Order: sequence, then structure tokens, then C-alpha cells
Amino acid sequence: MRKLYFLVPGTSGQYACGGLWAELKTVKLAQHICPSILVTYRQKERDTLFLDDVLQQLRSKTEDPASVIFVISWGFDVPKLAKKLNNYLLIYHAHSSGYGFRLPSHIPILTVSRNSLGYWGQRCPQSLLYWLPNQISDDFYNYHQPREIDVLVQTRKSSSYLLHHLIPALQSRCTLRVVDSYVPDLPGLFNQAKVYLYDSAEYWAIQGVSEGFGLQPMEAMACGCQVFSSVNGGLADYLDPGFNSYKIAGYSLAFDVDRILCATLTNQLSPLPDWFLMDFRTDSIVQRLNGILTEINTFFDRLQPVHGTNDSGLTPIPQLTPIGIHQLRWRHRWMKLAGRVKKKLGYQPPSV
Repeated sequence: MRKLYFLVPGTSGQYACGGLWAELKTVKLAQHICPSILVTYRQKERDTLFLDDVLQQLRSKTEDPASVIFVISWGFDVPKLAKKLNNYLLIYHAHSSGYGFRLPSHIPILTVSRNSLGYWGQRCPQSLLYWLPNQISDDFYNYHQPREIDVLVQTRKSSSYLLHHLIPALQSRCTLRVVDSYVPDLPGLFNQAKVYLYDSAEYWAIQGVSEGFGLQPMEAMACGCQVFSSVNGGLADYLDPGFNSYKIAGYSLAFDVDRILCATLTNQLSPLPDWFLMDFRTDSIVQRLNGILTEINTFFDRLQPVHGTNDSGLTPIPQLTPIGIHQLRWRHRWMKLAGRVKKKLGYQPPSV
């Protein structure tokens, strides 16, 4: 296994977000398999490698460039990083979709949701694609204890409807807690709540990209909360409204309020089955990541130049480009038009 350098812009301040925490977890999981090191490329930080210093070592042959893989993940920076690191082995760890760029087919893509997997399967059909879901820590489980909070909301990513209409309508009718800061013990908080509200569709529409995974609703479900959530992007991977969750913003405010208050009194959903979280726990993800990295390393072995030449011996499949799609559309239209003309003129194909 080659060494992995996981690239993030920084680990604090403006870079602190769900995508960063998920990437840091992935680094720790990868360390079970091969040497895996965190590297920043915008913000220099104490006790963390900086990208320019790593590249200097590779250029000076202190480390063999063919023995390392850079893992890029920060969506808005991916095109620039892919260009800068064009001469090195790269993996794209896709947390979201919708950024608008394409990648050359020699860069394998790991996606955190099947929703994103389908997106990249359409956008980069000649690339190696894999599903590697985010980890749900073993700390998130149902304590089976009395719950003091009827309804729990975290303000980050919440819609204006949730914050300015649904919350005011619920406040006088149940015990409601709104969290707008970092929670040191999130599993403990989820285990205090009966219902958790999450509505991120508006937030991601404004950002212009998709909900990559939607970690909080799954963490809440793992802790025994009844979840009312939007079902956008990666949330559609695991939310099944009416069976393991409820769809929030269901046509009218009054209907939402009635359903939520009813859920605080009784759980009408089927119990979450034991297998539901298996794919998202540590052991399963490490096993899956091991298989993925094994195949990617084999692929990169094949990409190495044949001895005595500069050619790997592999001919890339032509990529589906926007221009190519445009040409195929016109060709399809022309063939349909030609078929109609022949039919109108009574043309009969020769019999065999």
C-alpha cells in the first residue's frame, strides 16, 4: 500500500465544518490500513505537514513520488489542486456533488453517498468509482433512558421555514431546545431528545451544491430519536419517510406541527433494525476501505511506465465531454429525422 497524504485547507477557524470532521475520521480509519498523514495547503499549522514542504521533498527525491497518493476532498479547491498535482497520483474523496467540474479518468473517486456515486457515475463514466460512507461513531447508540427534551433543533444549515415558522409554532406546546453552538457530547444530547428536526434543502440550494451525506440525522436515529428531515442529496441514501423517519415541511405548517407533537407522545415508526447501521460502523468501513485501496493501488501499479518506455501500455477510454455529448445529440436528432424522411418516401431496406 502506498502512503496517503490527505489534503485539507486547514483544521481550525473558517475550515471547521462537518466535511472536515468527516475527513479527519477518514484519516484515522485509513491509518488502520496504511501510512496516512494529514497535510494542510492553505493554513500552516503547528505539528501538521504543509503541502509545499511535502512537494519539495518529493521533488528533491527525499521520497519516491510513485510511493505516495494525495487525497483531495475540498470541493471548491479540487480543480486547482488536481492541476497543481497533475504529475502525482491522486484520489478525489467526494463529500458533496454539484461543483460543476469534471476530473480526468486516471483520478479514482470515492463518494460518501450513493447519491453522489450516481452523480459522478454520470459525470465521469470512465473513472474508477467507489462508495465509502461516513463513519457513525460507536458513541452514538440508544441509552434507553427517559428523554427530557421533546424537540431538538440545531440551527446550522436549518431553513428559514424551520427557524422562523416551525420553531415558534412549537415553542409554547412542547419542551423545545435550540442549539446554536458546538456540542461536546452530541450522543448524550440526542439521547435526551424524543424528536430531532433537520431541514437542509434550502441551505444547500443557496450553496449551489448537494448535501453530501447528512451525518446528524443518522446519528440522531442511532441514538433513538425520531427524525423529521428534508430528503435532499445524500439524505435519500438512508431516510425512508413513513418507515424510519418523517419528511419535514410536509405541505403545511399545521400538518407539520400536528405530526411532530404526536411523535413526542408516541413512536409510530418501526424500531430501527440492528443491521441498519452496520455499513457505517468502524469495522465495516475499514474493511471496505481496505478493498478499495487495494484495487486503486493495483490500478496505479498498471499506470506506471513500462520498463524502458514512458508509456504505461494502457489506452484511456475516450471521455464523455460536453462537446461530445452535444455532437451525439445532433447525430441522434439527424438519424431520427433521416428515418422519418425515408419512411415518408416509402423507403424499404433491402431484404437479406
